[in-house]
Amino acid sequence: MRLLVAGASEVDAGKTTFTTGLIERTGVRGYKPRAGNDYWYDQDDYRDAVDRGRLYGKDAKRLAAAAPGDVRPEAINPIHRLWLPTPGKGKGLLGREDRAFVVDRVTRRDDAERHNAPGRDGADEYVVNGTVTVPPAAERAFPLDSAPTVESLPALNDLMAERHRPALAALGEEIDTRADAIVESYSDIARPLAGFVPDAVAVVEPRRCRVYDGDRYAKACKVASGSAHEGRLEERVDHVIELLDPVASVMLPALSSKERTDLPVVADAYSEAYDALIAAV
Repeated sequence: MRLLVAGASEVDAGKTTFTTGLIERTGVRGYKPRAGNDYWYDQDDYRDAVDRGRLYGKDAKRLAAAAPGDVRPEAINPIHRLWLPTPGKGKGLLGREDRAFVVDRVTRRDDAERHNAPGRDGADEYVVNGTVTVPPAAERAFPLDSAPTVESLPALNDLMAERHRPALAALGEEIDTRADAIVESYSDIARPLAGFVPDAVAVVEPRRCRVYDGDRYAKACKVASGSAHEGRLEERVDHVIELLDPVASVMLPALSSKERTDLPVVADAYSEAYDALIAAV
């Protein structure tokens, strides 16, 4: 059983709460192939990770904590991007007017699996945006002096082909070897792994979850592919689901911040949506 959780809105769709409850319900490991957080808006999470000499966000941390066994966030999240607001400036390296990427962390699967403890040589690699100033704590925490620096989109794309793509491909191979896996996408991107064909898909947004057949969803991703987004060709959720009819649509109850961190409570509150998703497999 391989399940995909995607979001119908770019921000605060509720994917991670839905995914952690699904992990609680099924006992299946969750993966977050790509993630990111913001130096300004996610300062607490940034400090928590950087103080440990690591770079990850709260989503990967929550999925790792919900997973059976002892799982590092980096082991389920090979690509993490740190963003920085850029008020008053023009479009940055990735075409965003409001923010710029600062550092990417890329974790190779072989090292992530062999080295359980953080800080082991070779486990994490970094890519630095040379057009912005890296926050001092990140400069101290990571070996950025030896990391490649990019100052143009073509240079970033080349490095992503060299480093990011193999890390994601290796994660995809691991997921393919598992009988069961849950994959959470990021932002409003339809698939975080190219070629991933889930058995069923949950598209989550505030108040609603729509369930889709996995094979039909994957075929719709191919039809909708080709939109340029942050240096990659990716499919957005709204472009994909406009080609499909859901097999089920379930309203989701509102949960307090305390309830969202209580996995049995989430699993119970979203049980109707989880039933529909599992029934679609």
